[in-house]
Parts: sequence; C-alpha cells; structure tokens
Amino acid sequence: MIRNPILPGFNPDPSICRVGADYYIATSTFEWYPGVQIHHSRDLVNWTLVRRPLERRSQLDMRGNPDSCGIWAPCLSYADGQFWLVYTDVKRFDGSFKDAPNYIVTAPAIEAEWSEPVYVNSSGFDPSLFHDDDGRKWFLNMQWNHRTESYGGSPKSPAFDGILLQEWDPVTKALKGPLRNIFAGSPLGLVEGPHLFKRNGWYYLTTAEGGTGYDHAVTMARSRRIEGPYEMHPNMHLITSKDHPGAVLQRAGHGQYVETPDGEAYHTHLCGRPLPPKRRCTLGRETSLQKCVWRDDDWLYLENGTSVPDVDVPGLFGAVPAEKPMRSEYSFDGGTLLADFQWLRTPEPERIFNLTDRPGHLRLIARESIGSWFEQALVARRQEHHSFRAETVVEFSPDTYQQVAGLTHYYNRHKFHAVAVTLHETLGRCVTILSCNGDYPNGRLSFPAESDVAIAAEGRVQLAMEIRENDLQFFWQTEGKGAWQPIGPILDAGMISDEGGRGEHGSFTGAFAGVFAFDTSGRGKIADFDWFNYDEL
Repeated sequence: MIRNPILPGFNPDPSICRVGADYYIATSTFEWYPGVQIHHSRDLVNWTLVRRPLERRSQLDMRGNPDSCGIWAPCLSYADGQFWLVYTDVKRFDGSFKDAPNYIVTAPAIEAEWSEPVYVNSSGFDPSLFHDDDGRKWFLNMQWNHRTESYGGSPKSPAFDGILLQEWDPVTKALKGPLRNIFAGSPLGLVEGPHLFKRNGWYYLTTAEGGTGYDHAVTMARSRRIEGPYEMHPNMHLITSKDHPGAVLQRAGHGQYVETPDGEAYHTHLCGRPLPPKRRCTLGRETSLQKCVWRDDDWLYLENGTSVPDVDVPGLFGAVPAEKPMRSEYSFDGGTLLADFQWLRTPEPERIFNLTDRPGHLRLIARESIGSWFEQALVARRQEHHSFRAETVVEFSPDTYQQVAGLTHYYNRHKFHAVAVTLHETLGRCVTILSCNGDYPNGRLSFPAESDVAIAAEGRVQLAMEIRENDLQFFWQTEGKGAWQPIGPILDAGMISDEGGRGEHGSFTGAFAGVFAFDTSGRGKIADFDWFNYDEL
C-alpha cells in the first residue's frame, strides 16, 4: 500500500520518470540550494533522496532571487541513454513580469555530475521536454502575458496565456520550426505545468490549473497530432480536491503520468494537508501518487472512480513501507553536510559555513541579516511533521547586538521565528527571540520574549523549539546546568506556511527548521554548532 504523501514536507511539482525498474521524482526547490531534489524508488512506496544536481555556480546562482523564486517545476526524463532535466530559474515574482529563463542539463546517471546548462527560452515557466517515438524532441512551457493585472499573490488567468510547443534540436541545442500555442486551458484557468506522453496513437497533455491554492487541479487533454487541437477529458480534471473541502489531501494538482513495466498506471501530484482552524498547510506542498486506470474510451481515470485523491493507494505487489525513525540526530562529524540540509541561494557555501575549520562542528560564518536575498548563513532541513521538536547547541561570543546566532523555524524573510544568543548593552550576553510574523512587504521584526534573558558571558547554550501543529514554544538552557527553560510566549507556528501572512498564492514553498547566524556589522562573526536533533512528536 502506498501511503500519501510519499514525499512529506516541501516537495512540490513532482515530475516522475521510470528507467527499467527504477523510478525517479524531481521536485522544485525554489530559492534553496543546491537546486532540484531527485528521489529514487523501486517500489513506489519507499523513496530516498539521491541527488540535487544543480550544484555549481555555472548551473545555478540565485543570489538576489526573491522569496518563492528560483527553481520552479523541473521536468525529468530519460532518452538516448541519458537523463534530461529541464528547469526554470525565476528571477522576479512581484509586479507584472516573471523573468523566467529555462535551461536543459543532462547526465549519464542520476548520481553523476550533470552538464553545463543549455539556455532554451524565457517566454514562461514550468518547462518540459517530450521525446517522441520518431526521435524528435519537443519543448513545452506556459506563456506569461505581462499585460494583465496579475501581481504576485493575486494571479489572473489572462497572464497564463496558454501552453507553447516548439521542436528542440539536440544537435544545435536550439529551438527550431514553428512556435505554437497548443492549449489555452479549461475554464478553471491559470494553465501551467505541461507534460506530454503518448499512448495508442494519442498525445496526452496534462497541465496544472487553478493556481497553487485550494482550487488546484490536474487537467487532461488529448490529440492525434502533437500540435493539436486538443480535446478535454470528459471530467476535465483528472485530479482535484477543489470541490471537496473535507478531503485529507487538499490543493491537489501539478503532476505527471508514469507506467510500471507491467503497464499499471500512476500519476503524481502535489498536495497540502491543512491544519484547522485556519486551513494553513504548515508542511507546504508535498508529493503524492495516485493509482489510475485506462477505460475503453482511452481516457485515464483515478482508480477510485472520482477525481479526489486518496491517502492510501494500491501499490506494487509485495511493497512494504519501511519504518521511519521518529528521531534524527545530526552530529556534523562526517566533514560534509548531510543530504537532509540545504541553504539559501548562494553557490558559494564556503562563504557561509564549513565543517572543516573545527572538525565535528557546523561552523557558520555570520553574514547578512536573516531573510537576506543574497548571502545569509542559514542551514536547515525540511519540516516533515505537523508536530516536532528541534534542538541544537551553539558556541557564540557576540561583541555587539548586531551579531546573532541560534535556532529558527523559517519560511522566508516575512515569515520566521528564531531563538538566539546575542549581546545586550545592559544584560550582556543573552538569549532573545526575534520574529517576523507575516509582515509583508515591510518585514518588520517583533521581539516576543518581552525581555531578554541574561546568561553567562561564556559557555555553550542549548536551544530548542517545540511545534505542536499551530503552536510554537522556544526553550533554552546553559549546557550542563539546570533544566530546559521556556522563553517567551507561545507563538503562531501556523504563520510559517504557504497561507500565512500574505496569504494563498503569495508564497508557495515550505517550512524549515535549522540554525542561523548573522552579523550586520560586517565582521563575519563565527558561530559553532556541535549537533542538531529533530524529533517527531
């Protein structure tokens, strides 16, 4: 049995690819570095992160990219003895424009080093590459029309100006032939995320529609000719929860079709699991997988007979979910950052952290302020559970209040909570809380601890946070002395979500738990973290 979501936490826009008995899913990473997550499975039940292929400055440099920009909707495929990855690096979100250059990289194996990027176009985002059975390759993406009132968190359908199709030449590495707009979408609107596949002489086109919120859907169409015209699915939407507010998996849309070697049909999709009472998805957009069937009319349907996705789905024969540990302990002893962790935007991580200067420790080199779009020292892992506890210990000796290091529950510059060690003019070294409680666009801080807590001038400080659904409580203690002490009031953890602050469509990534340091004096103060623990509650 497949238990959804198969990739919990921030793992949106799943593109699935099968090579023999191996399945791979590529998901968006937005402003988090390295770019694109690729998970592997042989049974569709158990998935392992095996690669983040965009790892060099020449492939990806997101310094200056606004929140919720960066890598949108990658498409992973396999043809001609190699893997192909198509992706957008979105450079602008607010305002009328979406600057969205699209690229292709290749590799002989998922784990191998990926090629230098080949630029394709910038006419819109969500690109994909279709390898036809006659050997020709076709590039698709949605077309963005800037001549509408579509600003950031308030998308308008006319801006999503259909799905473009053009042939791509792997020899010249360029587009060629006529450029066609093949699909305007359904009345739901906001058409994006195109994927093509071919079966029984039909070209099937699946797209995402309805935006990233609660009206999201997978829309299907087909044609005998790749350039169209395309007729709509009898139900219009293959997968959606938009008319079923009680469904566990909400915001269902944007996915891709895959067949097993035995011809069984599945379709990925992203989803969100909202928490009451405000229906905020604190885990962001996650990846799920639905069992499908082909009917006599040559249309694909969910096996459950509806368009509403299921939590439990029939899997491959004999597949058993592996038991997942409730506790993850990270010691930083290996000399390399473990795969669970990412950082923000920069392809020069040596500027913000290392594990070599002090072996066994994650050393952060405090740079710009928390929430900077350029160079901030923040290393974090995804929140994968509605309730969890994170702990760490830090050695940090600030000499000004401009130097701060600690533990954070982070979404973006407008949505985060943090507990940290800093310096106060009167108290000396102290523990404090700083939050940005969804204040868009100003990003004003609040300091909900009411008064900082003075601590010893030297020594290691342990910091912790407990998130229980919508509630967050910070804790601290001097290592080896006393017990955990709560600090500050219970904070709104539900704000650290897609729907928090600016609201639906204003941002669409996910929550992270991690460590950070900033030094706005520009002196690059050092903060050493010995370990980090994450426990499901």
